[in-house]
Amino acid sequence: MKNAGLADSTEVFVIGGGPAGLAAAIAARQHGFHVTVADGAYPPIDKACGENLMPDAIPPLEQLGISFAENECHRLQGVRFLSSGLSAGARFPSKCAIGVRRTTLHRLMIERAAGLGIDLLWRTPVTGMSRDGVCLGERTISAKWIIGADGGNSRVRRWAGLDTSRPTGIRYGFRRHYRVAPWTDRIELYWARHAQGYVAHVTEDQVCIGLMSRDPRMRADEALGCFPELKARLCGAEIISNERGACSVTRRLKRVYRSNVALIGDASGTVDVITGEGLGLAFNQAIILADCLRLGELSRYQLEHRRLMRRPSLMARLMLTMDGRTWLQRRALKIFGKRPEIFRRLLALHVGEVSPRDMALDGLTFGWELLTT
Repeated sequence: MKNAGLADSTEVFVIGGGPAGLAAAIAARQHGFHVTVADGAYPPIDKACGENLMPDAIPPLEQLGISFAENECHRLQGVRFLSSGLSAGARFPSKCAIGVRRTTLHRLMIERAAGLGIDLLWRTPVTGMSRDGVCLGERTISAKWIIGADGGNSRVRRWAGLDTSRPTGIRYGFRRHYRVAPWTDRIELYWARHAQGYVAHVTEDQVCIGLMSRDPRMRADEALGCFPELKARLCGAEIISNERGACSVTRRLKRVYRSNVALIGDASGTVDVITGEGLGLAFNQAIILADCLRLGELSRYQLEHRRLMRRPSLMARLMLTMDGRTWLQRRALKIFGKRPEIFRRLLALHVGEVSPRDMALDGLTFGWELLTT
């Protein structure tokens, strides 16, 4: 894969060539902008993540022109919680989720971007920004719009004077892949006292295992030992990827744009990875941001960005109330088993098919059951 030649100017310059940056670039290009993407890495770029696209991530991805062959992904029909021998699950209301390797997603997005004529500059670190544009070493590329898609530790955020928040809720995660036939068509979330385990099948013979804890000293093998049922399923299965680690943080920015600079993806704020909504947020942000660039109204992007973050932030808070509370995990799963309609509607809320207002009665019912169970 070769870099495009360097032009002296572009209309939209995207700093960061991961899925968020490529989504922003593709969406802008679909509106007719001349777009350039630069990243210091060389693709495909991997990252420790859950590797599932929730149902609300699929429509914007389709709008960007990205689709998967059947052998590149695994359809996931719902979610199941498991803890201490108890379980509760539900199917997604309409669209399914998709499990897909991060490297596969990145490759397909690169192919789409290249096919649209987007200039892709790999192994090209951006060293700064100026009034005139973006600095690549001693060279400056002028740009009408600059998009920061360079992750949670964004330099663009700092350069633009938008880095005014501190991360909270820091947790530590590890990801591995195993070669094993699917045992479920659900995303599984295992709960234990000091950790959570996450399962998503990504092809017909590969499963992604994520392990999360607030303990910075805990490692994958130790965390896996917290989930005997999951460990037994993986016994003898071939490990087919290197263990990758990452931090999960919650970060909310007061502003996600300044002048002609806008942030997207993790650079623009994050919710805990337990929601599985990171990529979906980025894809939806990309669609909205491109339209705002077309209209020249980044103030609208600020409002829409805040709206998009509201539901995942709420769901993260709800789910993380169970973190470290075994008694609450057991009570919640007993209630979900007794009243499965509550879990179904919570899942519908999670993927944006009902509103928090619609859940008011279920919330009261759940609270009463929690007190009396």
